[in-house]
Amino acid sequence: MGMRWLWLLTLTGLFGPSAPQDLFTHVLVFPQKTNDSYVLVKATPEQPLQNFSVCLRSYTDLTWPYSLFSYATKAQDSDIALIKRRPGEYQVYVGGKSVSFPVPEETPMESQHVCATWESSTGIVGFWVNGKARPRKGTQKGYTVSNEAVIVLGQKQDSRTGSFDASQSFTGEMGDVYMWDSGLSSRDVTAAMYNSPLKTPIFGWRNFPYETAGEVYLKP
Repeated sequence: MGMRWLWLLTLTGLFGPSAPQDLFTHVLVFPQKTNDSYVLVKATPEQPLQNFSVCLRSYTDLTWPYSLFSYATKAQDSDIALIKRRPGEYQVYVGGKSVSFPVPEETPMESQHVCATWESSTGIVGFWVNGKARPRKGTQKGYTVSNEAVIVLGQKQDSRTGSFDASQSFTGEMGDVYMWDSGLSSRDVTAAMYNSPLKTPIFGWRNFPYETAGEVYLKP
């Protein structure tokens, strides 16, 4: 499905109602590389964002670049994005600009829980892997993220091509997805890892509003 059609269907409500579900004991499985399989999150912030935090858990053996979380607005495809660029490196995008975070790879392979935060007043980006904070970096000081957004898991949105790129698609398992309109402390991150967030999220895994497209399956 092209990006323009995704925008139209989402913003006009044509995807239909979707009652939030408690997915505490479940994961979303993306079984293969495609350009048409994704999860559409059926919630957006009520106001433009001066701060945000995103957390999720993924389990995969991919070595190519792939998109985990894509928050696109009319002005910017990557207003917020979380990309695994290569083994041992994540990228966090704010307003189309990114900062990179080298991370240790798990051996043997394990799931990775990651959280990213950003605040407009300083531009500081925080990043945690499995509850451990990486050195903070910064980008887009003074920027405001629009709340008129389309949020997709497992694909990178790109209105220039009008479609998803299979070479950047995610395959594997994903869960424990949360988003807030505020920053997080290390204590908040630990709570999110165990699906017991201390702050009320915009959306979260215990009350998750979503639609799937293509081959994405909810499994225990």
